[in-house]
Amino acid sequence: MFLKLFSRSKPLQDLDLIQQYRATGDLALVGELFERYTEMVYLVCLKYLKNEDESKDATMQIFELLITALHKHEITNFKSWLHVLAKNHCLMYLRAQKKRTAESIEEMPLAAVEHAALLEQTDASEQELELQHLNQALNSLSPEQRACVELFYLQKKSYKEIAEITGYEMGQVKSHLQNGKRNLKIFMNKNYEQE
Repeated sequence: MFLKLFSRSKPLQDLDLIQQYRATGDLALVGELFERYTEMVYLVCLKYLKNEDESKDATMQIFELLITALHKHEITNFKSWLHVLAKNHCLMYLRAQKKRTAESIEEMPLAAVEHAALLEQTDASEQELELQHLNQALNSLSPEQRACVELFYLQKKSYKEIAEITGYEMGQVKSHLQNGKRNLKIFMNKNYEQE
């Protein structure tokens, strides 16, 4: 009995597990780290993401990252390194969400162009007048801006499709669209605001 107490093996320390994992590639060692720190990682994710399901998904993604990250990084304190990894993962996720939201807002059709493209008015003369105003506004744009605006808003082409059609780089397409949209708005406000 007394000898059994001393012969019982101690659980491996985090750094020992990492070292063995690097040497053998045994995923069970990463699984043991997962068991030890799942709750901590989940709570970090929940703190930043404020959503249980997203936090559970992020926790799994972080431990999937460990499979490659443990080979790349020199780690002296695994627990604090993992805490920072989880925090950074969540912040990057939130930044990506914010960017997607901004892009979806950016891709919303310009009110005047959409209105003219999808006109469902009964008054034909008013519709004709709107189309004339829109045409004048489009003619006020540079050729690059006009091409991008027409392809994006009227023909519903994606940024990538516009780049392929026009030969512009993606950044140029975005710039022409942004400037074209701004210039259309300025032109419409300046010339037709009173009507």
